[in-house]
Amino acid sequence: MSEEQTVIRRARPPTTSGERNAFVIVLSGRSVGKMFKLPQADVTIGRSLDAEIRLEDEGISRLHMRLSRVEDGGVRLTDLDSTNGGYVNGVRVHRHDLDDGDRIQVGSVTILKFSYQDSLEEQFQQQLYESATRDPLTQAYNKRFFDEQLLKDFSHAQRHKLSLSLLMLDVDHFKKINDEHGHPAGDHVLQRLAACIMGSLRTEDAFCRVGGEEFTVIARDSGLLHATQLGERLRRLTEATKFVYDGVTLQVTVSVGALSYVPERHDTSEAMVAEVDQLLYAAKHAGRNRVATPAGVIDPPGVG
Repeated sequence: MSEEQTVIRRARPPTTSGERNAFVIVLSGRSVGKMFKLPQADVTIGRSLDAEIRLEDEGISRLHMRLSRVEDGGVRLTDLDSTNGGYVNGVRVHRHDLDDGDRIQVGSVTILKFSYQDSLEEQFQQQLYESATRDPLTQAYNKRFFDEQLLKDFSHAQRHKLSLSLLMLDVDHFKKINDEHGHPAGDHVLQRLAACIMGSLRTEDAFCRVGGEEFTVIARDSGLLHATQLGERLRRLTEATKFVYDGVTLQVTVSVGALSYVPERHDTSEAMVAEVDQLLYAAKHAGRNRVATPAGVIDPPGVG
């Protein structure tokens, strides 16, 4: 690496007939593929909850660098006395006016690309990110998205003292469906189940496939009562949905674990996942086709 440089020159945002906006796109690191549109105001990059662009990388300082607009519309990078510094195209810099296509290294594994994008390019990049974060069979979000989104939502709830709920669902006796009717029948069940559930959730809820027949719902701004009601609604919806494959009607139910964020019990997002997994096990152990919450297992109507 070269010695640290300070580059201050006239920023040159590209000029085209269409409007182009400034973005940083994550090329490597935990959030690879994600893109951040830069506003006219200053933004900071770092691990802190106070950073506008928050990136998880042990080598990134809490507030690592700042991106600022300059007079003619360009973007200037300023290192905020970070521990490991900032690099542009392999050169360590303290202050640097960015050009379209510049590579910015932040921390040990995270590399960002600075780019100007028009609306079509932005849409294409978003589609690439969607394809990288969606499960191809069910179109639910995948495990990678779940881990990133839950961490983001948990940190936001923790910081602002907001409610947050997490549900985990598992298809009952799914192995039996595969064994008796074949894996295509199992795939059909997962696809139809995912479509039914996604069609019944709020737009702000994140529905994710995190295992073979295991799904989660991240429900922002919702407490335990909402999580319990949602879990029971999804259980009833599944039970009432008609699953037919190759002329055969399949009986499908789900077991559900549901909880909400409690600061005294959940110091990390992983603690929420561990507890909701235990609740899901409790629902299955109690007979399946049930919802389990920290208050106990809820039996379906007509049972008990």
